[in-house]
Amino acid sequence: MLAERVEIGLSWLQGQRFAMQRLLERLVRQSSFTLDPPGVNAVVAMLDQELRRIGLKTERLRSPKYGDHLYFESSGQGPFTFLIGHTDTVHARRAFDGFELAGDLAKGPGVFDMKGGLVVTLFALEALARAALLRHVPVRGLIVSDEEVGSPDSQAHLRQRAQGAAYALGFEPGRAGDAIVTRRKGVASLSAIARGVAAHAGAEHQRGKNAVWALARFVDRAQALTDYGRGSTVNVGLFQGGTTRNTVPELARAEVDLRYVTTEDGQQLYAALEEAAAAAAVEGTRLELVKSAWRPPMVRTDASAELAREFGRCQEESGLASGEAPLSGGGSDASTTSDMGIPSIDGLGPRGSGFHTVEERVDLASLVPKALAVARFLGGRGG
Repeated sequence: MLAERVEIGLSWLQGQRFAMQRLLERLVRQSSFTLDPPGVNAVVAMLDQELRRIGLKTERLRSPKYGDHLYFESSGQGPFTFLIGHTDTVHARRAFDGFELAGDLAKGPGVFDMKGGLVVTLFALEALARAALLRHVPVRGLIVSDEEVGSPDSQAHLRQRAQGAAYALGFEPGRAGDAIVTRRKGVASLSAIARGVAAHAGAEHQRGKNAVWALARFVDRAQALTDYGRGSTVNVGLFQGGTTRNTVPELARAEVDLRYVTTEDGQQLYAALEEAAAAAAVEGTRLELVKSAWRPPMVRTDASAELAREFGRCQEESGLASGEAPLSGGGSDASTTSDMGIPSIDGLGPRGSGFHTVEERVDLASLVPKALAVARFLGGRGG
């Protein structure tokens, strides 16, 4: 009986290509840059309305700095699957905006990362609802608003709401060959702040203490900590300091990105950066490291590998390929659920290319097959 109901939902989903495309266009045309809370909340409102219409209970979790995070759950009881997504995108409206169609491809901010994944999620859930299965399928999820900056505000919510989940599915952009992500590097963001003493560069140069000099010494030491053999990288991506050419600078700041394969590697890397900061300070200056985000690595386990195989079979039944993707250098919120001990897989969104660039595109023909795979997997979890 359950299998027959699942087939009802799958049959409905087969005809939803253009409905999925229309919802995706609505979401993409609404700019939702991470640092634009009103824009993000406009997208959250659309998703909230859709989830409620489908029949899920929702709750908006307010953030003091970012847009709202959106929690949802079905009425199904028992071990639940946790679904993970995000509404924020990397480009401000002035840099990248709009929605363009070219055959089976659509271009626009977030179309691939990850509004396409959100559409896949919503339509898979609606397929279950139309088959009268949502009350039998225990599912919960969180769509966050700060993923692109490392989820500094939402990570605590995710850890609380995902506690006790049987599985976690992430809907970040799909990989080549529909490969499933089972491993990701950990990602950390931090600021290195140097403080010195301002002075006139001509009349009182000896009184000044140059913060830019101190920070430049730190940057040289920090970059040298990259170890490709261990998969650990340090990237100083932004450097700012000083006021005028003829003033000894009293303040300088750098933004640093860290990537690491294991939690231990991340801790060792940060300790080495602290040593570099202490060694780089010149007389009269001081350096401080401030963490803004710290995301653990997503570690492949026997349980997550089995989950990937099971989900891969659902993909194959939906006309897709399967298999595991190589280690990903980018983090995601599935890394957090993995760190909690929940078997987690990611990269279940549609096919596409160019995420984090102004050439971001999604393959619209992959929307239905990707949603079919999700509906098949979730439908098989019904009680």
